[in-house]
Amino acid sequence: MEGQALQFFIACVTAAGFGIAIAAFGCGLGQGIGLKAAVEGIARNPESSGKVTVTMLIGLAMIESLCIYALVVSLILIYAHPQAAAIAGLLGAH
Repeated sequence: MEGQALQFFIACVTAAGFGIAIAAFGCGLGQGIGLKAAVEGIARNPESSGKVTVTMLIGLAMIESLCIYALVVSLILIYAHPQAAAIAGLLGAH
């Protein structure tokens, strides 16, 4: 039972690590593309900088929230799984 709990914990930590890495990579690409488009729009029409900046900041916040959701799911995978007591006992015994 303890060996299975430890294997499950290792799988959860690995999945959480890959999940947050993929989410951060995707959000970074999305934010970079959004920022690039906003800067190009302001460069073409400087009078619209106020509206473009506000819209860009709202869009970047929405993209960043996706990465935060991935972080929450990753933390849930690590700390709130059904065998947490068995794993804590196993790791505390060493």
